[in-house]
Amino acid sequence: MMGTSGTRAATLLLILAWVLCGCAGSLFKTKVAPPTVYLLTAVTDGPVPSAGAAAPAGAPLTVDLAVLKPRVRPGLDNDRIAALYPDRHLDYFADARWSGPLDEVIQDLVVRLFHSHAGLRNVSGDASAFGSAYWLEIVVTDFQAEYAANGPAGAAPPSVRVHFMARIGSSGERRIIARFEADARQPATANRLSAIVDAYDRAANQALLQIAADCAAALAPESKALESKAR
Repeated sequence: MMGTSGTRAATLLLILAWVLCGCAGSLFKTKVAPPTVYLLTAVTDGPVPSAGAAAPAGAPLTVDLAVLKPRVRPGLDNDRIAALYPDRHLDYFADARWSGPLDEVIQDLVVRLFHSHAGLRNVSGDASAFGSAYWLEIVVTDFQAEYAANGPAGAAPPSVRVHFMARIGSSGERRIIARFEADARQPATANRLSAIVDAYDRAANQALLQIAADCAAALAPESKALESKAR
């Protein structure tokens, strides 16, 4: 039969095991709210953002374009929403994310916007690049909210800067047809995340509309040449 000391030891062991189980369980539980996920929306109809230009209206160019996955500058190559301060330090808004890594977000935005504004026969992601006669590659060099002052972001709202470098080429002939850049700045109407994301939306669409117009202009002679060969 177990003595008094043995009983006490067994009781202490049970209590210790219960405490350890409780502590271990708490390590795997969190009350932190998940981050808010934001989605960029392509302009499909209605007025375009200021300084943007859509491709000329008319029959679509007989061109199939593959949008390659963009290359993104280090520091922006993630799903976080970036903020840049005058001392050039890069930060990210807390508890907020894009709907995916920035390269995937921009690629999806380009495909959707080009469907409506580039005036091309077909636009698709790079999964079908080998089936398209032409390709578009974009380098994202700026995609951040820029504050005019350092310190806590509590005063003036930021402006969003978007800068893309693009090149368009021929898949069959392996040649670069054209290179162009687009730069856009849009002010946030308030220093809150929903207003800042809206400025991102406007700036991204403005820059991509310019690239859509440049692509259409660069591919128009290609389309005419293809039509002449087909006759």
